[in-house]
Order: sequence, then C-alpha cells, then structure tokens
Amino acid sequence: MISRRALLAGLGASIAAPAFAQTRLIAAEMPFSPDMVLEEARALAQADYTPVPLIPEEWLNLTYDEFGHIWFDARNAIWVDEDKPVKVDLFTAGLYVPRPVQINIVEDGTAKTLGYDFDLFDKTDQFPDLPVDDRMGYSGFRLRAGLNSPEIFEEFMVFQGASYFRAIANGQTYGLSARGLALRTADPGGEEFPDFTKFWIEAPAPDATTFIVHALLDGPSSTGAYRFAITPGDTTQVEVEMTVFPRVDLTHVGIAPLTSMFFFDETNRHRFDDFRPAVHDSEGLLIWNGNNERIWRPLANPKGVEVSAFGDENPRGFGLMQRDRKAEAYADLEAHYEARPSLWITPHEGWGAGAVELIEIPADKEIYDNIVAYWRPRAALMTGSEHRFTYHMAWGDNPDGLPDVTHVTNTRIGKGFDQIKTVCAIDFADHPAIPDDLITVQTVVTGSAGTVSGGILQRNPGTGGIRFAFSLLPEDATSVELRAQLFVDDTPISEVWLYRWTA
Repeated sequence: MISRRALLAGLGASIAAPAFAQTRLIAAEMPFSPDMVLEEARALAQADYTPVPLIPEEWLNLTYDEFGHIWFDARNAIWVDEDKPVKVDLFTAGLYVPRPVQINIVEDGTAKTLGYDFDLFDKTDQFPDLPVDDRMGYSGFRLRAGLNSPEIFEEFMVFQGASYFRAIANGQTYGLSARGLALRTADPGGEEFPDFTKFWIEAPAPDATTFIVHALLDGPSSTGAYRFAITPGDTTQVEVEMTVFPRVDLTHVGIAPLTSMFFFDETNRHRFDDFRPAVHDSEGLLIWNGNNERIWRPLANPKGVEVSAFGDENPRGFGLMQRDRKAEAYADLEAHYEARPSLWITPHEGWGAGAVELIEIPADKEIYDNIVAYWRPRAALMTGSEHRFTYHMAWGDNPDGLPDVTHVTNTRIGKGFDQIKTVCAIDFADHPAIPDDLITVQTVVTGSAGTVSGGILQRNPGTGGIRFAFSLLPEDATSVELRAQLFVDDTPISEVWLYRWTA
C-alpha cells in the first residue's frame, strides 16, 4: 500500500504569480531530440542498474510538519517572465522523495539541465538549517496554465515521486494518480517502483495549447522512454508514448497503471464509524472490453488483499471512475471528493491478450492509496526485448463513445429484513432503452457459490431510474463472484455489474 497522499495533499492550490526577473543556474547544455531518450533507455537496459544517490540524510529525517515550512516561490517559475502559455514550478527533494530527478528545459533543440537552486524556495524561520550540496536536487515539477484567465495560471498536472504523475480537469481537485509502469504489484516477493530519473520539458510556442514532456524511466528490472503530450481543459487529455526495455524477464508487468483510494461507501458503510456517507477518490472500475461489453465493478476495501483479473483481448478502454458528483453524497466540506477526477485509458493499438487487473488492499485510513488497476499482458516481456505502447488518458468525468446502455449509479450491500440474507441493490440511471413496462425487462443474476435469488426490478422515485435488488445466501462460501445485467429481447440494455462479495 502506497502512503503518498500526505506528500501530495498540498498541491491543489491555484497560484497567480507576478512576473519576476531571475537568473537560474544551468548545470549543463546539450543538443536534444526525442530519440536521445530512447537511446539512453536502451543503453541503460544493457547495463547493471545503478540508483541515483540519496540526498543528505538530514533532508530525509524531516517531519511532515517541518517539510511544510519550505515551498517553491512561484515568482521563480520557469518562463514566469516570458510569453509562454505554461509555467513550471519545482519541488525540492526530501522527506518522502529520497532521490533527486534531473529536470531539463528544451529550447531551440537544446536541453538545459537545471542545477539545484535553494534560493528558488521560500521558507519560514521554523525550517531547519540543512546541508545543501551536490547531492541535493528536485523531486519533480508542477505545470500551470491560464485555464480560466490569461493572467492567472492554475495548476493542472504534477510529476513527482517514483514514476507517479497526476492531473485534473479544470475546476477539479487532485485525487487518483497514474504511473509510468507497475511491476509485481501485490506479489508475495514485494512490488518494485522504478523511477522517472530525468525529465525534458519542451518550451511551448506562445499560442500552444498542448505541452510536451519527455521522461526516462530506470529501475532494477526495466528502463523506459516516455513522451507525454498534455492538453489541459474541461477534460485534461494526455497522449502517452512509452517504450519499455526489460533488464529481466517481466512476468508481472502493469501497463497504464492507475492508483487510487477507496475507503467506504454504501457497499461497506456498516464497517466504519464516520459521519460521512462515503469516502473515496474513485468508486468503481469501468472496462470496455474487446467483446464490446461495458463492465462496472464497484471498488471494495477488503479485509485481506484481493486480486481480480478481467481477461480480455485488445481492450477498448478501462479506468477508475468517480461517478457521484453530488457534494452531499460525501458531506465533506474540506476534501471535496465530488470534485476528484475520473481517469479513462484508451489504447491506440491492439494490446493483444491479457487482463485488466484490479488490486484492492485493506486500508484503515483514507490517507492510503489502496486501489491499483492496470493492463497486464499475458505474455512476459523478455530480457533484451523492446515493447512500445501508446494510449490516451482522459482526466475528468465519464468517458465518451462507450456502448449506449444504462449505467450503474449506486450499489448498496447489507443485511436484509431477516438479518440473514445479504441484499445487493443496484441503481441504474434512466435510459431510453428502458421500457415503461418493466415486465419486458429480463434480469440475469448469477453467483459463483451460495444461493442467489432471482431479484426484483422496480422504478426508483428517488433517482428517477430503476433498481434491481437481489439477495445472497453465501452458505459456507467465504467469497462469491456476482454478476448482474438487464436485457430486453436478449439485447443488453445495461452495463455488466460485477462484484466480489467476501465474508
């Protein structure tokens, strides 16, 4: 389980920075082309892994409160005094980020490496006096653009920590994250977290709306070259090109990995003493598979680690969704979970055979990211080979272009009137395919164990949609795979609803 949320919690504030002329330390300059990132990743994969040296230990021993006493002065942002449509803020390494990254600014075909400049940061008199030597560096950066006003530059994307990055649509607050690569997630031998060790940020033209970032990945098991084409807006669009160079045979690799938090909702509300009705950055996994099925899997906070694999060939898309946008559904006036982004992944070429894998990890606090989802290729990525994947990321709300069927708006699970059977109540949105006479709607529900009732379909005056409710008697089963769907004349009119009930 990754505890990164405290590190990134302070990144959601918008910043309007006045122009401020400054001189920045340039450590080195060299010609740049995107092929250079590929060549460096390819060469690194043929050599033994050498980690970037750690920063001074005093910076790693800071408390969270102490680390909060230093921050980047936005008046020192890259391009703050130039006619560029994006500004770049820097983060210092320290606390949760023990190894610095190299940040390069690319202008006119030349990459200029930024040296670490402690004077770019502001701090209070409570920040300790720490050593600043050639081991220090930056931990990542933040991108800001004039999303609503050309004079006010608001943040929309952050790269920081291992290979993590995250974005928001205009008006949203940070929630789930993405990664460059996932390796051996939830394996008994432990997960590996390769790092983005170098970045190249291209200088945009004054009228540019898309911004280009290149990244080099390095870790014990793999290297990689990445290109991100980022277009912020009402949905922040990111085109990703990645090439992976395995150092060892990668038998458990995750492509386009997503990381989020699910604490509780109306599927497991009874386990938590909390004044809020739901707490989560994402509430469900959505899959559009190669068979043109639209699958909805509500997330869970299990009592033990749960791994689910949804086998597929050439998936059309998948993502972690935050569907409920009503503030009162969360009743949290500080966290604003209703404003957290959904993230949808669309592959650009056939990814072949494999599975969308979902990892659900127990969490006793909402500060932990306990949900991971990614595409796992069926075939291993072998040592000495090269593998290219391209895909589109949409950070925002529900994706477009999926099969036009009614979607799940809520799932409620708990004991029924007899306090013996478990009731599953699935609410679907209203949809033109739902006939006025529900008698013609066929309901299909199955369970892998125990006894599942046929269920009842009713109009739900509270939502304006319909509710399908059925009961489960698990008997001796400790887990039951459940599936439900609605049909008219054998034609699907709803998403496939899947859930793993556990004792």
